[in-house]
Amino acid sequence: MSEEILINVPPPATRVALLENGVLQEVIIERARRRGLVGNIYKGKVCRVLPGMQAAFVEIGLERAAFLHASDIVNSQSSGDAPAPNITELVREGGEVIVQVVKDPLGTKGARLTTDLSIPSRFLVFIPSLDNEGVSQRIDNEEERQRLRGILSELKEEIEPQGGFIVRTAAEGASREALRVDMLYLSRVWASIEERRSKANLQELIHADLPLAMRALRDMVGDDIEKIKIDSRETCRRAVEFAGKFIPEISSRVEYYPGERPIFDLYGVEDELQKALQRKVDLKSGGHLVIDQTEAMTTIDVNTGGFVGHRNLDETLFKTNLEAAQTLCRQLRLRNLGGIIIIDFIDMVGEEHKRQVMRALEKYLAKDHAKTTITEVSALGLVEMTRKRTRESLEHVLCEPCPCCRGSGSLKTAETTCYEIFREILREARQFDVDSLLVLASQEVIDRLLDEDSASLAELSAFIGKNIRLQVEALYTQEHFDVVLI
Repeated sequence: MSEEILINVPPPATRVALLENGVLQEVIIERARRRGLVGNIYKGKVCRVLPGMQAAFVEIGLERAAFLHASDIVNSQSSGDAPAPNITELVREGGEVIVQVVKDPLGTKGARLTTDLSIPSRFLVFIPSLDNEGVSQRIDNEEERQRLRGILSELKEEIEPQGGFIVRTAAEGASREALRVDMLYLSRVWASIEERRSKANLQELIHADLPLAMRALRDMVGDDIEKIKIDSRETCRRAVEFAGKFIPEISSRVEYYPGERPIFDLYGVEDELQKALQRKVDLKSGGHLVIDQTEAMTTIDVNTGGFVGHRNLDETLFKTNLEAAQTLCRQLRLRNLGGIIIIDFIDMVGEEHKRQVMRALEKYLAKDHAKTTITEVSALGLVEMTRKRTRESLEHVLCEPCPCCRGSGSLKTAETTCYEIFREILREARQFDVDSLLVLASQEVIDRLLDEDSASLAELSAFIGKNIRLQVEALYTQEHFDVVLI
């Protein structure tokens, strides 16, 4: 499988796209005014402690106070089997605390924090609160795990860092020297953080993670990545320098894209981004998915659509579900959907078909960098899963709630609004003694009052004994109206 990373750097934003065999799989967008905060370290001020929630709100200089749960506070006094101490024993209002952002602000929620700091590099993650070393569970070769543990132990004795390390998946097959360079780099970064934390003021940023383009090189580039194409000469130069210093094996794969045609247009990324904002996702077979993202969860409904199959009904449903499993896993990554996800596959009778669909789902989810947890098919035929969410979904980054429907996705019909107007006219006529009333409404509503409901309007006017005038307001939505006393 050939993979490419495209980095688009227009002045106000940076966009990174991951392509597998020319098909867009993931996209990350970071705007200059709304840079991601995950990985940033702050000197925070505790503004409120909530014993009932075992949590505290911390001011770190953002628009909303950030959230710190007791389970995310490192407590050097507690033992492994002892119950977690009360939040009031760990922090106090007005006190200072060194925290790291683990989840960006999402919707109306503030950022999620932890005091268990970690600093990633290409092959290692440095954790000051950790004494020993660990290896990523994704490295499943036991011999390689032991080799990496041995190298880490030797390097810790040589360099004597003030903390522990976890070996990342990218370190599989890495040399001792490459791991040594990473450990020295992380030790220097931690020393500079220690120096700045003693001088920093409250609510001040102590350490910021790398810009998106450099993070993409650090976190997304593996052996499968053939090319990293960047359409900014300056960003490409910095990327080559960064790669040469920290990831020399990928330097030759970073190249500048000088074409006049936008790089995302050339690879069809822009079209895929537009499709990723739609509810309906077509399947090649003729079926389709319907994806609805709500506050509580995301639901995915699988439908056969125009696919009628060739053999029998069971085979048709099975093939549709298999194709849907692959497509929905791609959509989860592309749209960056997180939290609780409910998948409504088409009901299958055969147990073997159900098992094969679940195996296919697990196989495609294995490619996802985000942590996922999946359950078996429930008694109602639903598959429940969770996907770790650290940043806002694509829809929340690119869109905002509709001002007409206020995010509900539906509007009252013109007929409904007309009947509401009739009730409001009766209410106003009984309460106030006026000669006439003026109805202000949208074009659709006024058209209906002059056409289908004209007889009802005339009867109402005669009943209240008052003249009713109509006026179109171009800025009103179909739900909005006013009855003015004249």
